[in-house]
Amino acid sequence: MERKLSAAWWGTVVLFLVHGAIVGTWVSRIPAIQSALRLNNGILGLTLLASAAGAVSTIPLAGWLITRYGSKKVTGASGVMFCVVVVLPGLAFNAITLAAALFIFGAIAAAMDVSMNAQGVEVEKKLGKPTMSRFHAMFSAGAMAGAGVGGLLASHGVAPAAHFAMSGAISVAAIAAVSRRLLETHSNVLQQRNGLPLKRIPRVLMALSAIGFCILLSEGAMSDWTAVYLRQALRAGPGMAATGYAVFSAAMAGFRFLGDWITSRLGPLLAVRMGCLLAAFGLVWALSVHLPGWTFSGFAITGAGLSVIIPLVFGSGGRVESVSPGTGIATVTGIGYIGFIVGPPAIGFASQLFTLRYALGIVVACCLIAAWLSRFMVGFEKAGSGEPIVELHI
Repeated sequence: MERKLSAAWWGTVVLFLVHGAIVGTWVSRIPAIQSALRLNNGILGLTLLASAAGAVSTIPLAGWLITRYGSKKVTGASGVMFCVVVVLPGLAFNAITLAAALFIFGAIAAAMDVSMNAQGVEVEKKLGKPTMSRFHAMFSAGAMAGAGVGGLLASHGVAPAAHFAMSGAISVAAIAAVSRRLLETHSNVLQQRNGLPLKRIPRVLMALSAIGFCILLSEGAMSDWTAVYLRQALRAGPGMAATGYAVFSAAMAGFRFLGDWITSRLGPLLAVRMGCLLAAFGLVWALSVHLPGWTFSGFAITGAGLSVIIPLVFGSGGRVESVSPGTGIATVTGIGYIGFIVGPPAIGFASQLFTLRYALGIVVACCLIAAWLSRFMVGFEKAGSGEPIVELHI
């Protein structure tokens, strides 16, 4: 049993790593695709909205599928599909086809996201100790690697479609190698709960989702607009522009590896509050300087601040009493991912009215709001312990 659990742990590590690598691959080539299709920031924001819409529309279905068939099967299937559909944005020839490609890309990304988090919660429960932060660290490491390679290939003029195809092929092989090692997650609780009506969402899920909304909006904005900001506002080259998100992801990955230790020392409430304030400070610094190289320290601070929040939010959503892990995670993720719908077009339109530098102030505001919301996290102390969260006093 111990050997099987160890294999499942490593398999889940690979899932998060691959998911991050695919996301990093895509975001590193956003400037190239924007330039090739001649899209202004407002139109680009609308096409990015399609990705978020696809994600939110799929999340409830993903929760139901996990409840019905278990996270092992859903993760394996959605993982392979995600590695295939990453090619679609590289084949787009105008804004409409890019939006359609990103809708499919976002839908499959969300299905894999929810299912691999459900698998991670089950592995954590079996281990009896926190590990979700390390799983999410592997996502950030993958995003860093994907963005780093993307920057290198962009600087050498490799076409996005060819880049996406190579990344997808390697990732499919990785998913196929580990999918059989995952845990079967059928249980009585999973079989009894097929849905969660909005009026019956426990207060703890609503509180977690509100924080998740702000932080996912912030993470999405950093992934979608960092490279564009460096390219447009600071006139950075293609390689340096792509490196901005890689630096952000590297800091996030590094601090997520330390996330369980940080949470045990500070407690979940302080870890979230201080993380939000640190992220706000880092982005203010990055937006205040005018040399591309100087922004990297700000992006790194922002990544460090955001690092531990989403692992705590998602992991806790999968441990709420009387709600199956798949349904709980889908609820938190679904409401949280609305931030991806609001964020990209809001920043794109705001940049048309003002400038992209001022538009990214929306992210600073979201971090401050999330810091304020952290005061509702009384009862969140069990997050990461593997025990159910019974109530939240708000």
